[in-house]
Amino acid sequence: MNARLITRAKEWTQEQPWELYATQIFVLMRNEIRRNLFARRRLWVYLLAAIPVVILLVQRAFARNTAEPFYIESATRVLARIVHLYYVRLGIFFACMGIFTWLFRGEVVERTLHYQFLVPVRREVLVIGKFLAGTLISIFLFESAVLACFYLTYDRFGAAGWSYIFDGPGLHQLGAYLLVTALTCIGYGSVFLALSLLFKNPIVPGLVLMGWETIAPILPAWAQRLSVTSYMRHLCPVELPVEGPLAIFTVVAEPVAPVLAILGLLCLSVAVLVLSCFLIDRIEITYTAE
Repeated sequence: MNARLITRAKEWTQEQPWELYATQIFVLMRNEIRRNLFARRRLWVYLLAAIPVVILLVQRAFARNTAEPFYIESATRVLARIVHLYYVRLGIFFACMGIFTWLFRGEVVERTLHYQFLVPVRREVLVIGKFLAGTLISIFLFESAVLACFYLTYDRFGAAGWSYIFDGPGLHQLGAYLLVTALTCIGYGSVFLALSLLFKNPIVPGLVLMGWETIAPILPAWAQRLSVTSYMRHLCPVELPVEGPLAIFTVVAEPVAPVLAILGLLCLSVAVLVLSCFLIDRIEITYTAE
């Protein structure tokens, strides 16, 4: 029986026009990026990404610069809080809510979704193309912001700051921050895309998801694996103390190797994306109900 299933799977794989699917996905990505990246309705997403950059610019203009190691370590902790407490938990979360829920719900609101369904493209290909477009947009915006924050954090220390980057742990930390930013966009993006296909108004489920991400540290270890932030915590290059009223209830999970944390989040995102490919077949175009 198993041999028969494996043989059938191989035959199905060979029968699929993968080259055509790849071309269609590329065209969908290009059109979606062109339509959404510089749209005026995305201005608030740019503001979410730029808030820490503006704060660091103001700090650089008025703060007294010093190259003492204490101040560099303090700036390193501030940067870690910006990435993990602002970008991962707030900025990227709400930006992905706006970007990925609009990929299909926006088509419904603008009454253009039926055009997408009329073209000779499989709906699963449509889901993947839109998801990749939203992922590239969010990664581009927030990794640019993280790079700007990193530069502003250490450049004001002059030679000592550049020495920390190239002779110390700076480059490793930058790579970790960029990886965390990209994975967070992928994780939240896949979840919000599925929510937009599952609910007519994904805002309320999105707020429930935010509550889940907030209380995840106090949940059992197995439940924390269903949280995006739990995977990102294991990739943090600078350890942050648990603060706030939930600190006394926090369940400290066993450390996870970075490779396993990355694979865990990617597997979770793929599973949610596969769910979206099934949900797209259930969509019925009823503009009058919107």
